[in-house]
Order: sequence, then C-alpha cells, then structure tokens
Amino acid sequence: MLQLHYFPSNASMAPHMLLEEIGAPFELRLVDRARGEHKSPEYLRLNPNGLIPVLIDRRGAGEPLVLYETAAICLHLADTHPAAGLAPPLRSAARAHCYKWLAWLSNTLQPDLIVYYYPERWADDAAAVAQVKAHAEQRIGTLLEQLDAALSGHGREWLLGDEYSCVDPYALMLCRWTRSFTRPARSWPALGAYLQRVLARPAVRRVFEKEGLPQPWV
Repeated sequence: MLQLHYFPSNASMAPHMLLEEIGAPFELRLVDRARGEHKSPEYLRLNPNGLIPVLIDRRGAGEPLVLYETAAICLHLADTHPAAGLAPPLRSAARAHCYKWLAWLSNTLQPDLIVYYYPERWADDAAAVAQVKAHAEQRIGTLLEQLDAALSGHGREWLLGDEYSCVDPYALMLCRWTRSFTRPARSWPALGAYLQRVLARPAVRRVFEKEGLPQPWV
C-alpha cells in the first residue's frame, strides 16, 4: 500500500495527482500544518526537514520505503507504475528532458516561490521583507515567461510534447501558487491554455475536489 502524507495545496499536490492518475490503491494521511504536525517528533522521524510531502511505500518485502522530496516521489511513482506512462523510456532524449524539467521546477521555480511566500526568512524589517517579496515576484515572472516560451516553442499539448507525464502536475501545482500575483501564470497565452488542459484531466479534478480547494483553481 502507498501512503501519502499531505496538506491541501502544498507540495504534496503533484504526487497526489500522480497517484490519482495511476489508479493504484493509496491512502492519504493529513499532516495538519495549522497544528504544527509537520514539526512533530513523529513526522520528523519520517522527514527530518519537517516538510510535506512524505510517501511511504509498503508494497515490497522488508522495511517500507520512506521517501521525501516531491520530485523524487514523482519519479518513484512514475518508475514503479510504468503502465501509466508518466515518464518517457530510460536513456531517451525525452527522459533527459523529463529530468531537466523536474529539476527546473523543483530547484529553480519552486525556491523562488518559497522566497515570495516566506520573505521574512531572508529579511528582518518590514521594508526589506517587502523588497524581497517584490524581487521574488519579478524573478518568478521571468521564469513563467520561460515556461510559456517552451510550450509555445514546440506547440504541443504537454510540457514534454505529445505525452502527459509526471512534470505536468508538478508545473500545475507551482503555477497555481501564482494565482494571486499581479501577473499570474494563467495570464501567459500558451501557459494559460496548458494549465486548463491539465486541469481538465479527471484525475487532477479529483485531487482539487478531495483537497477541498475553492475556485479559481489557478
């Protein structure tokens, strides 16, 4: 059995969408951030960083696999459910681009979003906090422009081309986090249309409904 430790609209959304897409049995375990459960001793034994998500995979013999880091969880789910077709074949050019986009989303776009939402981690006074947040939003805008250019450049349905993959729910999750920006992700033409295609997938809609997220979703 697969068990996903999650909180609505957090970084657990991408693995949640993949689990729904795969269709294998899984259990959701709510980690209540409002009550600080992600910093509890029990949770820190699963993820010493105190971050969400954690995936526990008990399907094999021996000790269960405890996995954190969203990109790693997404790749693990894609690799262990090949029939779902959520990652290109190993050693292919498409697989290399899959690694590239997962790394870009988790190491480039996501950290800037964290700076935007938690600017007080990088500054002490109100004026400096506001400046950090403004610079983060400006930089995120350039990254969304890059994502829009990649989509319009190949003109295909999904980020890797013709096939939906594990990078698409990850991109949707991060783009959703910009919905209150001056220029949110949905306002770029190719990117906005792409987000609507991801949102139209039944598995994705089930996640938004199960997590109780209000409209607009992006």
